[in-house]
Amino acid sequence: MQTSAAPDLAHTHARPAHWLATAAALAGVVVLASLTQPAPATATDPATARPAPVAGASAPDAASAAYPLDCAGAPTAVPRTASGDLDGDGRPETVAAVHCRAGSGTPPQGLYVLTGADGTAKGARVVATLVDPADALTVGDLAVRDGLVTATLLGYSSPGVPRCCPDEREAAEWRWSGGAFLRAAATTR
Repeated sequence: MQTSAAPDLAHTHARPAHWLATAAALAGVVVLASLTQPAPATATDPATARPAPVAGASAPDAASAAYPLDCAGAPTAVPRTASGDLDGDGRPETVAAVHCRAGSGTPPQGLYVLTGADGTAKGARVVATLVDPADALTVGDLAVRDGLVTATLLGYSSPGVPRCCPDEREAAEWRWSGGAFLRAAATTR
């Protein structure tokens, strides 16, 4: 007669009760794991993340800025402005369409970005030129939204077109990127 080296152990034989206990334990682990899930992710893209607006920061006052215009002694006029945070620092900038006051016709305009030196409306200074008056354009619609400057630029197809009546129209937009304002345009007539 042969004898086995290991005694016959009852727990080495799988019975339905063992399988049922294992399934119940596994189900308990799954339920517990589903109840202890981490909070949903709230990551943001650093390229589009903007800081909260700075409390008390006012948009620069376009009337208080000195513009790089040669008006031969005539005063300047600021017919259009729009404000918003353009560079993502939480402080608003102002975009101003500016021209020399002329007696007749439609003088060319410059489109300038202003910032406040101390975060207040006073002390505005020009930090960028989006449209140079030498381009002989006039700014129609002007808006700032979500860090994007949009404008309708009006111009002339030839020197023979009366200066009162621009015959060309261009939609343009600028966005602060890499330390400069980048322009994209779609020409329409």
